[in-house]
Formats: sequence, structure tokens, C-alpha cells
Amino acid sequence: MSDYRRPRIPGATVFFTVCLATPGSDLLVREIGVLRAAVRQAQRDRPFRIEAWVVLPDHMHGVWTLPAGDCDHGGRIGRIKAAFSRAMPEVPVRASHVLRRERGIWQRRFWEHHVRSRAEFEECLRYCWQDPVRHGLVSAVEDWPHSSWHRDRGALV
Repeated sequence: MSDYRRPRIPGATVFFTVCLATPGSDLLVREIGVLRAAVRQAQRDRPFRIEAWVVLPDHMHGVWTLPAGDCDHGGRIGRIKAAFSRAMPEVPVRASHVLRRERGIWQRRFWEHHVRSRAEFEECLRYCWQDPVRHGLVSAVEDWPHSSWHRDRGALV
């Protein structure tokens, strides 16, 4: 079994990617309201600041800053994935999903990177905002509706 070790840096800013189990699905944008509700609930339960976020059809990227003294970004991502999954209709799953009490919606793991400089922070923000263009979903950043770019208007603060 793999032993994934993640840095435990209290108050860190973290860039992450979370993917659906089925590449090419459009579930995240089709159920964007459910996803937003899951994020709001996780944020109420375990606060964090959203620096940037983008939701694409089958994956999402975010940049979060955790409160001082807190390093559990994985627990927050888990809460979002669980709340979203509970709101989705049941579908047939493999025995391994049943064993782990999973709905088979998400990939089990997620990718994360601790942001260590202002330049890296700005690069992560731009990555989030540009990803819909890179995937050919829109021709301009401002045309993708599921992005924090609209909140920030692309300004790097």
C-alpha cells in the first residue's frame, strides 16, 4: 500500500487539483450548485481562505490559505468530496468502493503543492484562471463562468 506523506505546515497556502474518477465527465459543471454548497459548508465547518478556484467539467484547481495553526487542507478537501458525493444519486460501484465507503465519483487521491513564494502564488493563480483556455473550453479567461477570476477580475493583490 502506498504511504502518501504530505507536508504539515500550519497556515500554509496550498495549490491543489482534485479530479473525478471518470475523465471526460461534465459532472462538476452540471452540478455546480451542489459543489458550491459543499464548499460553503466545508468552509463554515473548517475555515479557509479561497485565493483562487476554477471548476472544469471533470476536475478543479484551487489555491487556499489555511488559518494560522491549522495544516489540514486534506480534511477540507475530503469534506467537500464527501458532501458532493452524498448529494449525487447512487450508481453501481466496485467492491473496493463499497469497502472504503466511496461512491466512485472522485479519484481517491489529489495533487497538492505548498506555495512558498509570492511569484509561485501568482503563478498558481494564473494557472487556475487560464486552465479553461488551456483545455479549449473557452477562448478567453473571462468567458469561463466557474472561476474566481470573476470575483477578483484577474487582479493579483
